Amino acid sequence: MITCHKDTAVVILSYNGTKWHELFLPKIVEQSAAGYEVILVDNASTDDTYEYVSTNFPTVKIIRIAVNRGFAAGYYEGLKQIQAKYYILLSSDFEVTDDWFQPLHAAMERHPDMAACQPKIRYWREREMFEYAGAGGAFMDKYGYMFCRGRIFFDMEQDHGQYNDDIEVFWASGGCLVVRAELYHKVGGLDPDLYAHMEEIDVCWRLKNAGYRIGYIGSSTVYHVGGSVISYGSPQKLYYNFRNNLILLIKNEKGSKLLWLFPLRLLLDGAAGARLLFKGEFKQVYTIIKAHFHVYGSIGKWLERRRESKKNITVRNEEGIYQRSIVVDYFFGKKKKFSELGWEPKKL
Repeated sequence: MITCHKDTAVVILSYNGTKWHELFLPKIVEQSAAGYEVILVDNASTDDTYEYVSTNFPTVKIIRIAVNRGFAAGYYEGLKQIQAKYYILLSSDFEVTDDWFQPLHAAMERHPDMAACQPKIRYWREREMFEYAGAGGAFMDKYGYMFCRGRIFFDMEQDHGQYNDDIEVFWASGGCLVVRAELYHKVGGLDPDLYAHMEEIDVCWRLKNAGYRIGYIGSSTVYHVGGSVISYGSPQKLYYNFRNNLILLIKNEKGSKLLWLFPLRLLLDGAAGARLLFKGEFKQVYTIIKAHFHVYGSIGKWLERRRESKKNITVRNEEGIYQRSIVVDYFFGKKKKFSELGWEPKKL
């Protein structure tokens, strides 16, 4: 067990990440003087990650995991071995900036009912653009589809300072997720069986169902390379997105809503598959079918997880749910930017 002497542990999950640590770890360690300790969870790497980090960054503590069972499982195992007030789950392909930490920490201290938050996330390769994973604050529409300010489906916005505010959101990006350790463990932590993608939304949803708030802090900025483990647009990413989105609904949505929403989502996913079929993208169609059959075949397990999650439900906090269809607004209404939705999130 690693007990942090500072109240925050920046926890970096790494799998064969030496090239990212060469680029980004020096700044992360340099900025740690602001009030955090750096812990690297080596998720059964086969490169020289352990040797490189232990030699070049002796202040970084390392937890080694014997078998790589995915992103969610890696963090699940690693965080069980760390004692701190706050965790910051920071993916290895993130670049931090000067003073990135203080606004996040101050916000968590200022809002004791806020269980988790994220900074502004911009794209490392095109540095003025928002990035796919979290961007300027993350939301869910009434049908369970996820989107962000600064990124709606395939359209990214340029950052002109339009999202420099602090707001309440529905979920915070797992790429740079600040979370109260006590609450994280209270709701069960990351679900290791989700493997990758949307596992942070699952945790945030459970925290919101327990009555807590999730925040976005626009005065802190980090940069994300993106797609460094599972590339954007790949069949693998498509599979986890479709599979895990349905699982999240089963685990966390109100029963009265799930009764009509789940069948509707099956129809909507079928429509998405038909669109891909029409375009001749047969491999992606097969991937969607495979994702659905995984959910059907393991429905008992997910219903059991739902029963476990219900134990922590108090007053459901539904702030951050867009009460329209983001799919309809984007594809048919041609609303490509958040400002075109005519909806303002709640300020913190």
